[in-house]
Amino acid sequence: MEKDIDSLIERRLSRRQVLQYSASTLLAAGLPTVFAETTISQQLKQTITPLLGFKPIPIAHLIDDVVVPEGYRAEVFYRWGDPVSSGPDFKMNASNTAEEQLQQAGMHHDAIQFYPLAKEGSQSEHGLLVMNHEYIDAQILHADGGIFDSPDNYSKEKTLKEQYAHGVSVIEVRKIGDGWQIVRPSNYARRLTAVTSMQVSGPVAGTAYIQTEADPFGTEILGTFNNCSNGITPWGTYLACEENFNDYFDVSYTEHLTAKQQSSFKRYDIEHSYYGWHHNDERFDASKHPNEPNRFGWIVEFDPFNPDSTPIKRTALGRFSHENVAHKVGNDGRLAFYSADDSKFEYVYKFISKQAWDGSQGMHNGQLLDEGILHVARFFEDGTGQWLPLVFGHNGLTVDNGFDDQADVLVHARKAADQVGATPMDRPEWVTVHPDSGEVYISMTNNTQRGNNDKPSSNTANPRDNNKFGHTITIKEQDATSTVFDWDVFALAGDEQHGSTIIGDSYANPDGLMIDSRGVLWLQTDVSSSKLNAGEFSQFGNNQMLAVDPNSGETRRFLTGPIGCEVTGVVITPDLKTMWVNIQHPGEMSELPIKGAKKKSAQLPNATSNWPDFQPNGRPRSATIVITKDDAGIIGS
Repeated sequence: MEKDIDSLIERRLSRRQVLQYSASTLLAAGLPTVFAETTISQQLKQTITPLLGFKPIPIAHLIDDVVVPEGYRAEVFYRWGDPVSSGPDFKMNASNTAEEQLQQAGMHHDAIQFYPLAKEGSQSEHGLLVMNHEYIDAQILHADGGIFDSPDNYSKEKTLKEQYAHGVSVIEVRKIGDGWQIVRPSNYARRLTAVTSMQVSGPVAGTAYIQTEADPFGTEILGTFNNCSNGITPWGTYLACEENFNDYFDVSYTEHLTAKQQSSFKRYDIEHSYYGWHHNDERFDASKHPNEPNRFGWIVEFDPFNPDSTPIKRTALGRFSHENVAHKVGNDGRLAFYSADDSKFEYVYKFISKQAWDGSQGMHNGQLLDEGILHVARFFEDGTGQWLPLVFGHNGLTVDNGFDDQADVLVHARKAADQVGATPMDRPEWVTVHPDSGEVYISMTNNTQRGNNDKPSSNTANPRDNNKFGHTITIKEQDATSTVFDWDVFALAGDEQHGSTIIGDSYANPDGLMIDSRGVLWLQTDVSSSKLNAGEFSQFGNNQMLAVDPNSGETRRFLTGPIGCEVTGVVITPDLKTMWVNIQHPGEMSELPIKGAKKKSAQLPNATSNWPDFQPNGRPRSATIVITKDDAGIIGS
């Protein structure tokens, strides 16, 4: 069986390499946009301008800085603790108060988007940057650490500061001369946090699943947190995705919980709090407030241009650990929104709107996200697939199987996906859509449990047991609203010994993905801090960002990050001449993988990284960097 799977993978990968050119490339060459299994002529190849033109950089081993190619400049732009507008400055000894943190950049920058402000003239010299702050490192946030460092000193003030360090930042940016500046003060600047008031819409709004003592009508939720990646809508709003919300709730006793509640907690891994907020904010004690976890794990929409607008949790898109969300517009104007559930053996989802988008801009279009059908993917061995609808009363989603109504299906989307027979994947994470071909790219970061003990073994969509290095796949559809698709393995990550199919520079654990307007795929890696520069992962060095030509598969290393960081989130201005990249949790590992290394602690926060300030008494700070080309040219050319 394993040999047959290997043969099938080899055939599919060979086929991908034949299909080297995107729809826009074929059209430019005067050919029909039909992807047939035919050899591209040498004459046609000579007419194609390569997407990648920079000289790739080498792997970085324990270099505590950002490295980019020759001819490029990377500058630190927006660090944790920097004022959002006219707020207070950052204090290197971590003595900023909770109220000050509310006016500053949050911790652990993740996905990022750029929204042009200019109505006339250049769309690439003035705009808004909007980014998530996924989670925190309490050892660095506080002078004496968090609840596990100083349990006796864990106060309400500390809890509030941690909650304010989560969420989203909106900052105004402008190009001045050859550089970029943050506009301060700014009428647009804003922070969303773990206590920001939010509305709820869609089938779950007002239902018993999200009603609590503090919100008996189930219409107002306080906060968003663990916002990993994000998305945009075609009408100009921002979508923040709530990922590992389970880590914030504590369950100390379960005797009074219903069997359904206990089953839900188990399926969503709600057991212990990673931060201890329940000690000072009772709503995070899920034993006392079992519906509170149901109020998280959603996609949140808000208008970045209106600082007074209220964010809305769009429940029709399902509740799970949303990594990010990407969209396509169908031929009839209806929309598809794709999102993956970032956990081992979880699923890939697609929401199809009921109504068509009329092409207008503005938050009012968000109602399109309230009506429609959420689907989950089943990948067949022959390279085809099906989007299975998650609709109450169909495909076993019935009362007999434990589902009471459509709100129940959405609150327990994971269990619904289990019921209909979706394909468990290897930690599906970022999703991005090619602007020309409409192909959907999905990163599978890793799954070391596949094939172990009673866990599912490999299949063609997840072709390796003990998949420590990860892979990416593509989905091809006739239309955004299609419920069937073809899929392919785009690249198996890692090294040749483990079957890597990367063409060019090697990497492990693909995570962040973004295809820019010209068709370059920017791929970011997330080797966990416990494995970076150690053992089999030492060959890959620090985490990195690579540029990939989707047509040929050519891969070039563009950026390496500082020690211990994850490289996550990237956006480019419309003229493709300015790029912002987020560097998350530098120095996260407990100690460097070298002899005699000191351990990171609240008293020694910079033991493993001191980026980006490099002060003797410094502490590592997640940050946004801005990248430009010395000749003011196009990034990646």
